[in-house]
Amino acid sequence: MAIGTLGEKSLHAALKEWAAQPGDRFEVTVDGFVVDLMRGEELLEIQTRHLYAMKRKLARLLPQHPVRILHPIAQKKWIVRETAVGQPISRRQSPKHGRPGDAFQELVRLTDWLLHPNLTIELIFTQEEEIWRDDGQGSWRRKGWSLHDHRLLAVTGRLALADRSDFLALLPPDLSQPFTNRQLAAALPCRPALAQKITYTLRHIQALAVVGKDGRSYLHATQTD
Repeated sequence: MAIGTLGEKSLHAALKEWAAQPGDRFEVTVDGFVVDLMRGEELLEIQTRHLYAMKRKLARLLPQHPVRILHPIAQKKWIVRETAVGQPISRRQSPKHGRPGDAFQELVRLTDWLLHPNLTIELIFTQEEEIWRDDGQGSWRRKGWSLHDHRLLAVTGRLALADRSDFLALLPPDLSQPFTNRQLAAALPCRPALAQKITYTLRHIQALAVVGKDGRSYLHATQTD
């Protein structure tokens, strides 16, 4: 069966094509929901952002089916500017580099499901182009430029997250114990807001515990079985 891409953004369609293996079925309806790929009993979903949008689908599918969510993180990204009709204007490399810990921006919305025995979240590390168009549809802050699409250039790696140890492995290996959100943010490095999402998520799946306070900041330590 051919891969259906009607109405899909480029990144989603390209990742589905990259992930597909011989014998996979595409756009299959399972328990009332359309899934991107079906590989035997396993259901594969490409979710480039907004993992929280998967909640209803996961609630229906996980009790009966193994589900693998593929979520891309752009380790390298180029900003491409185009006219309103897609003519190229400029291309430059973004100074931002995605890291595995960035996944917690989305994982924090799925804390109730992360350790479900039928769920695996696979981080797909990519190189991408981010396409902006001068079409007058963007905000005044963007001077009318709007984000049109993301294009996949390459897949550079992958990392599966299925149990507590997998999620804990996203923390810096030299992180002192116990630690505050501020210390975690400095070690990654990342913004304090992301560090808060990381510790919230890991506490929710009982991979971290609050073991005290340092002034007004909570101290976190990894949980051992």
